[in-house]
Amino acid sequence: MSSATSTASASSPPSRGSLLEVARQRATEAYLGMWRDTAEAGRTSDWRSPKLSRHAKGDALAAISRGMYADHRNGLVSKGKPENSPEVTSVAPKSGPSTVMISDCGDSTHWLKYRTDNGELADDEPGGRRAITAEVKKQTDGRWKVIRFAVEGVGSC
Repeated sequence: MSSATSTASASSPPSRGSLLEVARQRATEAYLGMWRDTAEAGRTSDWRSPKLSRHAKGDALAAISRGMYADHRNGLVSKGKPENSPEVTSVAPKSGPSTVMISDCGDSTHWLKYRTDNGELADDEPGGRRAITAEVKKQTDGRWKVIRFAVEGVGSC
């Protein structure tokens, strides 16, 4: 009898609440993954790292790659990693979530740029807390990727 019960519950469609929760979780994982991949590639300013496209595409991937290429050309690398505390601000549509908006107050205090020629800080500007907004979309293959984001100046949150 427990076998029939588990089969019935396994074939039941997920509830709207669980769909929303899964979308929130997967989008947040993609968002955090994008920043982890960016920090890792930034250690060598590898704008061609295949890891960059694991969690980002479109405008988001282009912005990361352009910035990384500029750092490479200017002899800069990043050390450390950002600290993020993302919050989902919206999920749409409610019936079959495919877009999640995220708000974050990212902290770049321990993620700074250094010169490759002498290992010194690239500038005297400290990192700090920055407001970040991101749009994360479910792809046709079911994976979630950040498609665009905006980072405000230090002190914006």
